[in-house]
Amino acid sequence: MDIILILGLTLLAGMAMPVGAFIASKDHVWPSWLEDEFRHGVAAFGGGALLSAVALVLVPEGTAKLSLLSAVLCFVGGGMAFMVLDIVLYKLNTPASQLAAMLADFIPESLALGAAFALGGMGNALLLVMLMALQNMPEGFNAYRELGVSGRFNGGKIIIIFALMALLGPVAGLSGYVWLADAQTWVAGIMLFAAGGILYSVFQDIAPQAVLEKHWAPPMGAVLGFVLGVAGHMLV
Repeated sequence: MDIILILGLTLLAGMAMPVGAFIASKDHVWPSWLEDEFRHGVAAFGGGALLSAVALVLVPEGTAKLSLLSAVLCFVGGGMAFMVLDIVLYKLNTPASQLAAMLADFIPESLALGAAFALGGMGNALLLVMLMALQNMPEGFNAYRELGVSGRFNGGKIIIIFALMALLGPVAGLSGYVWLADAQTWVAGIMLFAAGGILYSVFQDIAPQAVLEKHWAPPMGAVLGFVLGVAGHMLV
C-alpha cells in the first residue's frame, strides 16, 4: 500500500510541472496580463511555497537527526552545488537554468518523501507532497517560458518533456523507500542539501522575478504560497 501511495503522490507532485507549462503556453489568451502581473505573481507564489518547504519540513526534519556541523555542511553544500550548477549553465549559455533547478530540488525531495513513508512519517510526507506540487507548478511555468523564448523547442514538445520528467519522481520516491528507510542520517542530509539549494534558487532566480515596477500585488503571491504551507503543516 505504501509503495502505491509513494508512486501516486510523487507522480502527482511531478505532474504539476507540465500543468504549469500548459498554463504558460496560453499566453495568447491574456498576453499583457500573463506577461506582467500573472507571471510575476506565479514566481512569487512559487518562492513562498519553496520557503515554506524549507522552513516547515526540510530544515526541522533534517536538523533533528544531524549534528550541528553535519547540518551546516549539508545545508551550505546544497547552496554551493546549486551555485556551481548555475555558473556552469551560464557558461554553457543554455536556456535551461530553471529546468535544472526544478529537477535539482524535485529529485532530492522525492527521495526524502519515499524515506519518510518508510519511517512512518505519513503527516510530513503528505505535507511534503503538497509543497512539492505547489512549487513545481510555478517552476514548470517559468521553465516553459525560458525554453520557449530560446526558440529551440515548440510548446507541445516542452510539455511532453516535462510530463516525462515527472516520472523521475516515482523512481526517486521508490528508491528512497527501499534503500534509505534505515539510513535516517542520509535522509536528513538529503533534506538539508535540498533546503540549501532551494534557498539559493529562491534568492538567485525566483525572488528577482517577482518584482514588477509600479505593481504591488505580485509579491503577495509569496505570502499566499507560504501561508498555504503553514495551513498544510497545521492540518497534518
